[in-house]
Amino acid sequence: MGMIDKDYLRNRIQAAETGKAEAFYDLGLLYSIGHGVDQDNIEAHKWFNLAAMRGMISAQIDRAEVADGMSHVEISEAQRKAREWMVTH
Repeated sequence: MGMIDKDYLRNRIQAAETGKAEAFYDLGLLYSIGHGVDQDNIEAHKWFNLAAMRGMISAQIDRAEVADGMSHVEISEAQRKAREWMVTH
């Protein structure tokens, strides 16, 4: 993707607001590698989790990979953030 375009990030966030699984997944990828955003495993796990709940197998796989590098506390935090997102959207 090269240098990330802020419009792309904005577009993905807007799409996530409408509940698009692909947008959740894309945001998970961006946070997992720190592309255009600060690298953040908790945020990556949260977005992958939301995509996985919508049935995306690739998100389940990537969530597991991210979780490998996280503590139990971090995973709990990510799960809490995913639940919060679902309640507020």
